[in-house]
Amino acid sequence: MPTLLLLNGPNLNLLGTREPGIYGATTLADVEEQARATAQRLGYGLEAFQSNHEGALIDKIHEAGRRFKDGDVAGVVFNPGAFTHTSVAIFDAISGVKPLPVIEIHISNVHTREAFRHHSYVSPAAAGIVVGFGTDGYTLAIEGLVRKLKVSA
Repeated sequence: MPTLLLLNGPNLNLLGTREPGIYGATTLADVEEQARATAQRLGYGLEAFQSNHEGALIDKIHEAGRRFKDGDVAGVVFNPGAFTHTSVAIFDAISGVKPLPVIEIHISNVHTREAFRHHSYVSPAAAGIVVGFGTDGYTLAIEGLVRKLKVSA
C-alpha cells in the first residue's frame, strides 16, 4: 500500500488547547486519526510527524523525497504552521524534492488574519493549498493529493 506523509509544524502539538476560537477543540491526535482514516479509505497508508523544529521538518521532507524516488511515499500533506511565513529553507527543501507533490494546509484562513500571515514562502513550491476549512481541511488536502496522484499516473 503506498504511503502518504502528514507533516505538522510548530505549535500544532497544542491543537485542542491553543486558541480554540481559531483552531477548534480537535487535538493533533484526532487530526492524525482522521487523516489515517481518510488515507485508508482512498487506498493509502499514512505516517504522521509533528515537530516544533524547522530542521527536523526539512529532514522529513528530504527523506520523503528519497522515499518518493523509491516508490515508498506517494506525496505529502504539510501544515508548516508559522514556518509558512518565515522559512525560505522549507521552500528550498520542497523545491529540492520535486516532483514529490506537497499539499500545503492551514486550519484557519490565514488571509483573514494578521497581515504577516498573508504571505507564504511554501505556496510557490506546493502542488496545492487548502486554507480555512478547520481541521476538515486535512481530509480535503488528502483527497486533493490523491486526485492529483491519479491524474499524474
